[in-house]
Order: sequence, then structure tokens, then C-alpha cells
Amino acid sequence: MATEQSPTAMPETARTSDTRSVLSLTGAAKTFGPVVALADGTIDLRPGEIHALVGENGAGKSTLVKILAGVRAPDAGDFVVAGERASFRTPADSKAAGISVIYQEPTLFPDLTVAENIFIGRQPTGRGRLIDRREMRRRARELFVTLGVPIDPDRTAEGLSIADQQIIEIAKAISLDARVLVMDEPTAALSGVEVERLFTVARALRDKGAGILFISHRFDEVFALCDRITVMRDGRYVAVHNTADVSVPEIVKEMVGRELGALFPKEVAPVGDTVLSVSGLNRLGVFTDIGFEVRAGEIVALSGLVGAGRTEVARAIFGIDRYDSGTVSLHGKPLSPHSPQRSISAGIGFVPEDRRKQGLVMDLSVARNATLTLRKSLARFGLISGSRERQAAEEWSARLQVKRSSQDYAVSTLSGGNQQKVVLAKWLATAPKLLIVDEPTRGIDVGTKAEVHRLLSDLAGRGIAIIMISSELPEVLGMADRILVMHEGRISAEFSRAEATAELVMHAATSAEDVSR
Repeated sequence: MATEQSPTAMPETARTSDTRSVLSLTGAAKTFGPVVALADGTIDLRPGEIHALVGENGAGKSTLVKILAGVRAPDAGDFVVAGERASFRTPADSKAAGISVIYQEPTLFPDLTVAENIFIGRQPTGRGRLIDRREMRRRARELFVTLGVPIDPDRTAEGLSIADQQIIEIAKAISLDARVLVMDEPTAALSGVEVERLFTVARALRDKGAGILFISHRFDEVFALCDRITVMRDGRYVAVHNTADVSVPEIVKEMVGRELGALFPKEVAPVGDTVLSVSGLNRLGVFTDIGFEVRAGEIVALSGLVGAGRTEVARAIFGIDRYDSGTVSLHGKPLSPHSPQRSISAGIGFVPEDRRKQGLVMDLSVARNATLTLRKSLARFGLISGSRERQAAEEWSARLQVKRSSQDYAVSTLSGGNQQKVVLAKWLATAPKLLIVDEPTRGIDVGTKAEVHRLLSDLAGRGIAIIMISSELPEVLGMADRILVMHEGRISAEFSRAEATAELVMHAATSAEDVSR
């Protein structure tokens, strides 16, 4: 196995960039007050390669990407692009140097057309310096022909799938003659077909000489797509490998600094009385005749394809969305529909799928986010003491291993995994009887996934009833005591832990036929 050792043991010559590099960042550092976000960011990207950057949440990947994008200036380090030293003060500097970053959530203008989004700020002009819309549409069509994707340049961006939005961002990058494409978790919200289409485009760009930096927590994608892999841990470069020369367990060990152990540490918990009872729940065009129970100490998974209605059912139970008919009861007492506050008072916690938009206030501190559900109990004469707030936040933050030094910093400075821990801390502080967790490990690294799974198992062991919504079949099979599979707004099957298999669950998720035993 061809491996470069950790930077402390590596000769300096081993860390210099390849002469063919289109981009080289060596020894980059970035701090935010006492928080070291990046201590030794090192990446070497060659033209005509797809290069993976992997590491746990908090390893420094996001900070490194922001440096490449010109969003953050490094405190130290050497940055070379196409053989010339680079220093970016703004994202415009990065784009001018031929670097384009495609984020997990594209930022298109929804009211503009596809062509207008691609050429915004640099539209082709004709006589009288008026925008030449015909030429703009023609260039956009040529870009999509190059990418092999049929997207209408004249349609507005509003309503486009995430996959199509990402293709438009790629088209924009090509129109800017980008030599480097950075793809930051581009497949997190895509279906299997959409992922394969994105990979086809990425391979075509690689074959034309572009350098692509691919950031993902999904090892199957990394090993299927990438030529080399750079590993980071605790803000530092660890190693670079040829993909063909390394295995997943070796990469995981370098990422976490230890053997990982069980990814799904599910403990057998005593199952108690019924906590939640749902009967005949209906919402026109969304879900039909939903009925199930969840007992104390039980993890019940809602499985199925994206769009099957799982999240919508959970939001209706919690009271975020209305339902047309049916009943929801907690410990035998009916819950008022469409009242999240009453659900919280009754003992329900809800960890949403989109932690950044629905679970956190990104500009507020970690301590304030972790205590948002405790505002009334912390207040004295209408005022909340900062020390009381931090004290309340520290208990669950410590148990979830969120760094104490980050309590006073904006939650936006944390990694995705630590942000998820803050959302969990916020709800666990309410001592819930029922916890609903929607995609609890989406977008977080393998080490943090194991921690979240261990926490869910521990909570079930304490008698908390848990509804877990997950699109990851191994997570469903590894953590659930019972699995309810949804298909087109209906529960199509129910399986116990012992009888569930990947084949049975997938068949139920893709067919209206009842295949439960």
C-alpha cells in the first residue's frame, strides 16, 4: 500500500506538490479565537483526476474548502494554483483563478431562468449593450450538450431538483473556464439515478482535463469515483493514497485514529408500555390511513424512498403540519393537532432533517441553541443569565462530546456532526418521553455516526420511545426494533428486527403490495 505518513514523521520533500498539480495547498492554518479550525491543511490536486477529501466532522474539510473558495483567508500556509502562488481575498479572486465550488445546497436565484443563472453578471450583450438573450440561451444549450444533460435554458430555476441545480452550477463553472471543481457533499440529497448522472458528468470533466476535489462521507462513492484519497484528522493532513491501494477499514482508522468498533451498537432494551399511538391519520395527497404504536424503550424506523411521506407523517405527529383526520395520542391522552408547543409540553422532541434551516439558529451561540427549548425555565423576571444558560448547555454538550470551548461561538462555526449534536442536546434537555429523529446521521462522518447510534441505543435503554426516519438501509436494519416501510403515502409493510432483510424492505418500499410477514 502506497501511503504517505503523518506530517510529523514525513520528510518535507514528501509533502511538496507534484509538478503536474493544478492546485496545491500546503500547511494551511486557520483559527477562530481559541478554536483551531485548521492546523495543517494540505491537498495536492492534479489535472485530469478526481481526488477525494475525507475526514470526520471537525477534521477541517469545510475550512479548507472555504480557503479554496476565497471565503476565508488562511493564517498560514503555501497556496499554489497552476504553478503560481495564490492569495484570495474574495470568492471572486478564487473564480478568477479557475476554481469553482459546488456546494451540497446550490444557491440559484429561483425567479431567474436557467440561462440567466449561468451567466448572471456577465451576460452576452449586443447592440446598445443590451443583453443578447438569444446568444445566452445558445451558449447555455451548448453547455448542456457538453454535459450530456437535457435541461431547458428558458425554464425558471424554481422547482428544479437539487440534482438539476447542481448540474447548472457545473455548467456555470465550465462557462467560467474553471480548471478546478470542488464538490462538497454533492450527493447527500440525491437519488441513486441522480448520483450516477452526476458521476457521469464528473468523469467526463475529468477526461477533459479538469481537476475535481470530491468531498463525501460515503465510502462506496469515494471508491467508485475517485483516483486518490487525502485523509484529514483533527484539522491536520494525515495521508494520501491511490484509491486502488487502500481499503475502507484503513481509511476509517486514519480518519478516527483508532479502530472504529461497531457502527450500529444496538443494545437490547426492555420494552414497556405504549407511549405513542397513531390511528387513521390522513392528509389529502400526502399520506393515507397511517396507524402504528411506539412503546417505551423501542426504536421504530420509518423507512421508504424519498417522497414516500415519512417526514410528512412525523411533522404531522409533532404538530408542525396539519392533518385532515385521525388521532395522535401520547400515553393514552389525545394530542392537540397542529400545536408543536403542546407536543413539547406533553414530552415529544423533534430533531428535523434539515438541521441548519429547521433545527438551529446559525448566528446564535452553541449554548443558546442548546437551551432554546428551556427559555422559560431559565428566565428570572424575564431575563436569562448567560452563566445559567452556559451551565444548562454544558451538561448535554459534555455528554455528546461537543467542545466546551465552543459554547460561546456561533453554532455556524461547528462541523456538521457537532451541529447535529447540538440539535440533539436541545431536545434531550427537555427529558422527552418520545423522540422523533429525521435522518439523524445525514451528512456526518462515520465516527460521529457511531456516536449518534450509541446515543440512540442508550436513550432507548432509558425507556425513551424513538421514531427514527432514515434513508440509509444499513442504519434502519442495524438500529431499529421494528421497521415500518412507507410507499406512496401508505405503510406498505411492517417487520420485526429479526425478520427484516434488505431485500424485503426494498421490495416494500418500491411496491404497493403488502410483503410483511
